[in-house]
Amino acid sequence: MGCRHGTRDVVRTEYDGSLKVLASEHEGRRLNSPNDVVVSSDGAVWFTDPTYGIISNFEGNRAEPEQSARHVFRIAPEGGAPVPVISDFAQPNGLCFSSDERLLYVAESGSSHDDSVPSVIRKYAVEGGRLTPLGDFATLDCGLPDGMRCDIEGNLWSSAGDGVHCFAPDGTLLGKILVPEVVANLCFGGTDGQRMYITATSSVYRVFVDVKGAEPWTRSHR
Repeated sequence: MGCRHGTRDVVRTEYDGSLKVLASEHEGRRLNSPNDVVVSSDGAVWFTDPTYGIISNFEGNRAEPEQSARHVFRIAPEGGAPVPVISDFAQPNGLCFSSDERLLYVAESGSSHDDSVPSVIRKYAVEGGRLTPLGDFATLDCGLPDGMRCDIEGNLWSSAGDGVHCFAPDGTLLGKILVPEVVANLCFGGTDGQRMYITATSSVYRVFVDVKGAEPWTRSHR
C-alpha cells in the first residue's frame, strides 16, 4: 500500500507488480496529497491527506487545494469511496495503530509551515469505522512527528528532529535514539521483529531494540 504526492492518490501494489488506485478523489474533488497509510486487520485502509504535495513543486506539483480540510480518510474493507474520519488537523501526517488496534495515533506536523501549530501526537479510540478523540498523547520537544510505530508493549516510537522518541502508553517520554540527521520515518523489521529501520535526511539507519514491533508478522509471537 502506498501514497503518491504527484498523482495525489492511494495505490495498492498487486502480486504481478501492477498498481491499483484505491482513492484519488472525495466528493468529486481531487485529494490534496495522500501522505501516510495503514491497513487495519479487517482490511480497512486509513490514510492522511495533508497539502505537502501541492504547496510547492518540491514534493509534488503546485496546485490549489480542492478539499475543504486536511482530512484523515478511511476506506471500508469492501472498498468504495474514502470517508473523512478526522478533519481538524493543520497537517495530518503519520498514522499508527496500537498492537490491539483499539487506539489510533495521528501525527500533527503543521508546525513545518506554521510555528503556532503544536508538534503533538493525538490519540483516538477505534470502534470499527468510528473514532473517539482522546486528546493529545504526547508533545515532541525537538522537531515534529512524522512516521510512527508501536511495539507489542504499547509504547509508541515517533520520528523527530533529533532522532526517534519512545513514549510509554501514558505518553511519558521513555528515551530517545539520537540520530545525526532529521528523521522522517521508521519501522520494525528483521526476522525477530526487533530491528528498527530509520529513514533520515540522507541515510537509512538500523538499530537493535529490545522489544518487538507491533507489525502484523510479530503480533502472534509475543
